Amino acid sequence: MSKSRFVVMGVAAVAAGAAAFLANGFLGQPQKSEIVEVNKVSMTPVLVTLKDIRIGEILDSSNLGWKDWPTDRVSQFMVTRPATGDIFEELKGARARAGLFDGEPLNKRRIVEVGDAGFMAAVLPKGMRAISIRVSPETGAGGFILPNDRVDVLLTRKVAGNRDLSDTVLTNVRVLAIDQQIKTTEDGGQVIVGKTATLELQPKQSEVLALVESAGQLSLALRSLADAKGKELGDDGPRISKKYARGSKGTIKQFRYGIMNQIANTK
Repeated sequence: MSKSRFVVMGVAAVAAGAAAFLANGFLGQPQKSEIVEVNKVSMTPVLVTLKDIRIGEILDSSNLGWKDWPTDRVSQFMVTRPATGDIFEELKGARARAGLFDGEPLNKRRIVEVGDAGFMAAVLPKGMRAISIRVSPETGAGGFILPNDRVDVLLTRKVAGNRDLSDTVLTNVRVLAIDQQIKTTEDGGQVIVGKTATLELQPKQSEVLALVESAGQLSLALRSLADAKGKELGDDGPRISKKYARGSKGTIKQFRYGIMNQIANTK
């Protein structure tokens, strides 16, 4: 074998050894891991909508839920998770004052709670009116009528011969509110008393009710739940009786201070 070949083989062996040494040194050293610190953002649970909510819709656990929100983005009008108590119990009966979109934080300025100014307007469906009439335990089903019950409105008035006549003016009317109070009698018993009942009616029906109230005494007759026959109670009402609908021939005679007035029936 020639000397040049020995030289080449020797150089190759040295190079291979050097490469192996360097590779072993590089791989054998522990790799340094770079630690990146991430700034943790403080989060606060806030109440958000779980779906689109229409104006006047009731707010409860079916359309509201908790979601973590950056604390520095939480405003004073957002609803945060209380330390104790149930927020849905606190908001019981509250409704949307304006339309709310899915996923947005609940804003206190866009809801109306029971007792707040404007609550009744939020409860009323579009196109309906709220009108109040005088009631008593005798004319209000003995105090058994509650909000959301359905009633018939009866009118009792004097007719010729000083006789009393009673007519049904409206049927299947929803009661929005009634100011019932429990009063203790002298003998220690308790009775339910009230002064007004607020009813949900169409505009023309409200006009008729206001008109006939001055002609006699109005009474409320509580309707049975069985009258719905599998349907919602509101599907068939409120309705005005034919006698008091537009185009009826009858009139209501009203006597005041000895002067007789005839009230035309309108719907």
